[in-house]
Amino acid sequence: MKKGENNYAVIMAGGIGSRFWPLSKKNYPKQFHDILGVGKSLLRLTYDRFAKFFPKENIYVVTNNSYSLLVHDHIPELPFSQIMTEPAAMNTAPCVAYAAFKLLAKNPEANCVIAPSDHLILDEDAFRNDILNCLDFTSHHNSLLTLGIKPNRPDTGYGYIQYHEEDPVNGIHKVKTFTEKPDLNLAQTFLDSGDFLWNSGIFIWKAQDILAEFELLQSDMYALFKKGMKHYNTPEETAFINKIYPQCKSISIDYGIMEKAKNVHIVPADFGWSDLGTWKSLYDLRNKDENQNVLHGKVMVYNTSNSLVVSEGSSEKLIVVDGLENAIVIDTPEVLLISSLEKEQEVRQIVTDLREMYKGKYS
Repeated sequence: MKKGENNYAVIMAGGIGSRFWPLSKKNYPKQFHDILGVGKSLLRLTYDRFAKFFPKENIYVVTNNSYSLLVHDHIPELPFSQIMTEPAAMNTAPCVAYAAFKLLAKNPEANCVIAPSDHLILDEDAFRNDILNCLDFTSHHNSLLTLGIKPNRPDTGYGYIQYHEEDPVNGIHKVKTFTEKPDLNLAQTFLDSGDFLWNSGIFIWKAQDILAEFELLQSDMYALFKKGMKHYNTPEETAFINKIYPQCKSISIDYGIMEKAKNVHIVPADFGWSDLGTWKSLYDLRNKDENQNVLHGKVMVYNTSNSLVVSEGSSEKLIVVDGLENAIVIDTPEVLLISSLEKEQEVRQIVTDLREMYKGKYS
């Protein structure tokens, strides 16, 4: 078998991206938008990044049933047989289990990268080197590996992973603890300690190794997906997944497996990463004018500073902003959002409230 033929990339593209509301909505979430203004959606950028060093037949996308045609529109060269569809949003653990069983049925030596579809990677050469280093490690070790990002600020929007600094193997460290989204004081303590990393949500492991942990730690979910071994990579796969998926527990791979497993390792990575999770993360990345504003679309501003103003509405509609500071102004055909840049984590709660009040009309 040729070098690299056991390596697979699985791109998770089923999320709604609610903190990017009102641009990101259920019927057209953020991974299908050209958030960065480069002429390509985030999903397309992610696929292109992996296509540079993975065989194209070894790249899969997992998405919601309702997005499969959208995925194909953005990556027309990707066969539908490599677009895995979920009948319901059940968080990341079922998604990972599905992908691992499907790849194991195809190749018992499958060595996988699991990555979100909506992250920014500025240094793609460094990213490639880290991924290949990790794949080499997991091909020889029974390990669940994740990429950790060196923090540059006490951010409360990320999970943190503490690692053992002693005795790394090729820059790969044993994980000590996981902490989900700490308060500001604790995040500052983590930053000062020097042995905590942001959880990037990018994972590397052999399919057989992650499934061994599912059998141990999420046995009910493991048993459900194992029933389909004869169906994976056949015409019966979709019907089987549609039947068993709603029976799965809705839980993240972090909570369900990574925080409980004993054989977890991490690589401190530095390749210009952002999860592009919020409007503020986009503001931090985009070029700014002399008043530290990020402006997109048909926009005029006066006496305004440190603000993000985005017009995605009618091409004839002019947005004029006067006298704002540290603000988010997002105009779409259906919704106008005006908020504080420092309150960007609260957008998700707004979306939750809207779903209850308007039955999903604006979300």
